[in-house]
Amino acid sequence: MPAQDWLSHLLEIGSVAGRLEFRCVYGTPWRVAYPQSPSSEIPYHVVLKGSAVLEDGSGGIHRLTAGDIVLLPNNSKHVLHDGSGIPASPAREREQPNLTISENDGTGERLEMLCGHFVLSAPNDRLIRGNLPPVLVVHAAPQDANGSHETSGQMTNLIFLMRAESLESRLGGRAMLNALSTALFALTLRLASESAAAQTGLLALAGHPRLAPAITAMFDDPARAWNLPQLARLCNMSRATFMRHFQDSFGRSAYDLLTDLRMSLAANALSQPSATAEAVAEAIGYQSVSAFRRAFTQRVGVTPGEWRRSVRGSAKAEASAPDYPAPPRSLHVDSATTAAQFADKVHSEHE
Repeated sequence: MPAQDWLSHLLEIGSVAGRLEFRCVYGTPWRVAYPQSPSSEIPYHVVLKGSAVLEDGSGGIHRLTAGDIVLLPNNSKHVLHDGSGIPASPAREREQPNLTISENDGTGERLEMLCGHFVLSAPNDRLIRGNLPPVLVVHAAPQDANGSHETSGQMTNLIFLMRAESLESRLGGRAMLNALSTALFALTLRLASESAAAQTGLLALAGHPRLAPAITAMFDDPARAWNLPQLARLCNMSRATFMRHFQDSFGRSAYDLLTDLRMSLAANALSQPSATAEAVAEAIGYQSVSAFRRAFTQRVGVTPGEWRRSVRGSAKAEASAPDYPAPPRSLHVDSATTAAQFADKVHSEHE
């Protein structure tokens, strides 16, 4: 099997799946309020045309323009609006195959936006969400004539494909939209790691090339009994220098990252019918089952046995439940809706 980079490892462990739900088309004035998302989800919005103002759950204000992609890893409630302060005209939703269209009768500046969420498997949300900023905004821009900004150009092309799929109800459209949405998550993290979008956490760590050998080593072989001198030598640093750079970039220690990684792998392994705590502890590098149980309970909040029973109970319930389609979501519009200006600019930039 070919070697994988650490981000590919992370996304494989976390089992991230994208879901595109709405294409929003609004004229000003407009406003949409989003409730708190479930802990297993990260909401996202892609501005295709126009502009928008995002008010996040912590009081932060972010001005978004066409080409902006925003993720809310803290899944907080938030509001999107046109910024005019004028009472918003009400929006309406209409179902079409593969997604829902949200629109209003506003006659001002137009917004087009794609809205959805990324689903994370528990407890891997800690490994992913806990190491991302509360609000992550990146910008896609066309690749220039010299071939620079390659990732940004790739993002623009991906968004163009998502918009094209959302405009027509074609065979396999839902599968395509979800697959492209899943790719959006990986590309957003790649783009953020190449910019100053994140000041601490995994993305800031990825932006520190001298630390890359240690990150890669831990993701490649998390069961190994890594210690700080070994990781420091991989990066050609002294132990003290490595600790300082890692703490400054990641916000926590290398041991914290390794423990989060091991516990996510353990949670995945415990969902298998034949897995035992003893076997899983050994597989992820613990010589003592009691030490593994303490670490797992501290990180996940339940014992390995309780986690195993809850996962298997959920699987049985899901298998026995009738296979009914999920009901469509609502945008929880205040007076107008969330996504009109978000769509045209990304499209116009691509053109």
